[in-house]
Amino acid sequence: MAAKTSKAASSTKIHLKWVRSAICSPVKHKKVVKGLGFTRLNQIIERPDTAAIRGMVKKVPHLVEIVK
Repeated sequence: MAAKTSKAASSTKIHLKWVRSAICSPVKHKKVVKGLGFTRLNQIIERPDTAAIRGMVKKVPHLVEIVK
């Protein structure tokens, strides 16, 4: 049987801001920033608050910050 997810848990959003350029960062860091969906510096995006997104943010804490 599939596990049921609560509606409140799936609707939780997290706001992320790209605060530092990834120019001199390793390729893996650049791919994480692009994978999060950022296209320009100082951009604020909204993503679901999941373990996968939190893990991506943990990989690049010097480039991305959680807002709100």
